[in-house]
Amino acid sequence: GGLEKKSKVMTVEDKTRVAHHEAGHATVGWFLQHAAPLLKVSIVPRGMAALGYAQYVPKERKLNTKEQMMDTMCMMLGGRVAEKLFFGNISTGAQDDQQKVTRIAYSIVTTYGFNPKIGNMSFPPGEGMQATRPFSEKRAELVDEEVRELVKGAYERTTALLLEKKELARGVAELLLEKEVIQREDVESVLGARPWYEATTYEELIAGIGNSNPEANPEAAAAASAAGVPAAELETHGLSTSPRPQ
Repeated sequence: GGLEKKSKVMTVEDKTRVAHHEAGHATVGWFLQHAAPLLKVSIVPRGMAALGYAQYVPKERKLNTKEQMMDTMCMMLGGRVAEKLFFGNISTGAQDDQQKVTRIAYSIVTTYGFNPKIGNMSFPPGEGMQATRPFSEKRAELVDEEVRELVKGAYERTTALLLEKKELARGVAELLLEKEVIQREDVESVLGARPWYEATTYEELIAGIGNSNPEANPEAAAAASAAGVPAAELETHGLSTSPRPQ
């Protein structure tokens, strides 16, 4: 995670958009069984690009199912979908989330053998947009088609969930605009108790400790160590400024 930068000035319109984007991430993840536990949500700009973020504790998994990966995709799409629902359009800040979703979708199809049309085959991930694919052009077209269908399905599922929970997401956004940084208990006060069981090993982490820098937050580092989660692996998903050159 980066340092919060209160000196970065946002317009009221941008701040409102960021709040709803982050509320989308938080709300979708809250109601999906396999999404990682939420630590905090912030609309305080940090680093050179991040305008806001939702921070999670990655679950202690060595293995992932397709269902778990799909829930993660939906959570990542929550900000993008929230922008569309609340503002009628989508900003360039959602680009990083979209890249992560695309990466997961390709791994489902080409790496883990989770796609029935491709079958039980695994191809090593390529590097970069021009990477040589170790399969025929016909199969490459099928892979791209299946990835598009996965992302489309995740987007539609996320949209349906946020339509159902729209007023709750609005409540989270309004709380963010009021407080700028909210913890898990703040989110719970709006969304209600999370409907899925969470391991108690995360409870210390959820108690308002959000910075993954061990030096800045020794309590977070100690709690992460006790939970078996390296502090550096605290996950963040958020809205960024326009895409940086690759």
